[in-house]
Amino acid sequence: MTTMTTSTTAPATTPEIAPAAASALLSRDEAILVDVREPDEHARERIHGARLVPLAQVTAAKIASLGARRVLIHCKSGRRGADAVARCASLRDSGMEILNIRGGIEAWRDAGLPTVFDQSRPRLSVMQQTQLVIGLGVVAGTALGAFVNPWFLALPAFMGCGLLVAGATGFCGLANLLAVAPWNRASVCKSGCA
Repeated sequence: MTTMTTSTTAPATTPEIAPAAASALLSRDEAILVDVREPDEHARERIHGARLVPLAQVTAAKIASLGARRVLIHCKSGRRGADAVARCASLRDSGMEILNIRGGIEAWRDAGLPTVFDQSRPRLSVMQQTQLVIGLGVVAGTALGAFVNPWFLALPAFMGCGLLVAGATGFCGLANLLAVAPWNRASVCKSGCA
């Protein structure tokens, strides 16, 4: 029996399942679990058995290729999971059930359900590290431009251009650079690790 509700933070049509009900389905092998977070997030903490398919790679065809009739999707807090479920809405016509775990891995953990945690991984995700570097560059460049030399304003302008390119193309050079930094390569988890 599947417990489905509609989330107030996700689109009204997103089929969801509570963490405890999801755990019960998984323990009976009645569903597969897909993690749509980024590889560094998955490597740091994951639900045992989750298959990694980052949101940028989620398509109905990719989820259908997993060969399950019921697919449970999770992310950190539920938003990316809801987006992934929406991308796979067409699979419902073929009889597949695609459900977002309400509240993501945070709600899973809060429900007292186990996760696999790698303490050797950095506490901050690559995306958080990227945001910190960009924020620091903008603040430092603006302050130096205002108080030292106006040419320092080129730094926040450069950071802004980088954000525009990342937003338009999905490619962030800074995030890719940080992803291969030594503190982020400590324990690489390949796609699909459990």
